[in-house]
Amino acid sequence: MNHYAMPGSGRINPAWVNFWILAVFCLSSFSSAAATDKLQVYVVNYPLAYFAERIGGDQVDVQFAAPAGIDPAFWMPDTETIAAYQQADLILLNGADYAQWLTKVSLPQRKLVNTSSLFSQDYITTRDDVTHQHGPGGEHSHTGIAFTTWLDFSQAAMQAEQVAMAIKKLRPAHAEVFTENYQRLQRDLLQLDAQMREITSGKPEFPLLASHPVYQYLARRYGLNLRAVMWEPDTYPDAASWRAFKSLQEVHPARWMLWEDEPMARTRNSLSQSDVKTVVFKPCMNRPARGDFLTVMQANISLLDELFKRPY
Repeated sequence: MNHYAMPGSGRINPAWVNFWILAVFCLSSFSSAAATDKLQVYVVNYPLAYFAERIGGDQVDVQFAAPAGIDPAFWMPDTETIAAYQQADLILLNGADYAQWLTKVSLPQRKLVNTSSLFSQDYITTRDDVTHQHGPGGEHSHTGIAFTTWLDFSQAAMQAEQVAMAIKKLRPAHAEVFTENYQRLQRDLLQLDAQMREITSGKPEFPLLASHPVYQYLARRYGLNLRAVMWEPDTYPDAASWRAFKSLQEVHPARWMLWEDEPMARTRNSLSQSDVKTVVFKPCMNRPARGDFLTVMQANISLLDELFKRPY
């Protein structure tokens, strides 16, 4: 007998049809839910996105919303993006007053994790009354707490640990995998730390300049003899900036300047006339066009290694 037909009629039994439709719908819904049942993790900068991706693997969906080419520290998300942050399972903060938009919006406190809380007593306070602008981010100064905490790679490892703890708390069934992933990431970060300490330990007096005050934690951890100005890669310094630079050179005769990104050719040529060469050390605040956090930092360190092998 045809099990799908009404007895003796040869017709399809509607009850069976409804049963199979319901079964297919339930299986489809289960598959869809399983595919999307990832921990929704929102972050305020790219280093935290990289840490969360490395630790969480395929169990997390990491969202870093700042557009490419924007400094996330001074970016202001739109209403729709803020709403998305509010709906996240977990919001990873850098701490050290990073992402100033956080003071202007309301986010669920229970979802927030300050990844630098373990070393908050070691934050560096800066004072700089000069205001300037990063693209469309608006005018700002760097007065306050230095926020590129991850450029001290030992601190970056501590931030990654906080990321791992937060993810494990929300997905305890996968805690063992998250721990293994974190341990691999920790080894990578501490290797960067060891390389930097080895490179810089031989020349503690090697004078360096920086185009921007973003290398404070890098300088403190690795003993860099570093002085910063307030220049942008895509803007040629004005006459007053060059006069201040000349005065700085008199007391700090550095021949190399660290830049967040490649400066204008005109700026580079003018620096060359002052016997100063440029080297790019990218803080990697935003997602790089190529590679990832680890490969960018490895490239940075490789350039510094070559630099420190040169005479003053």
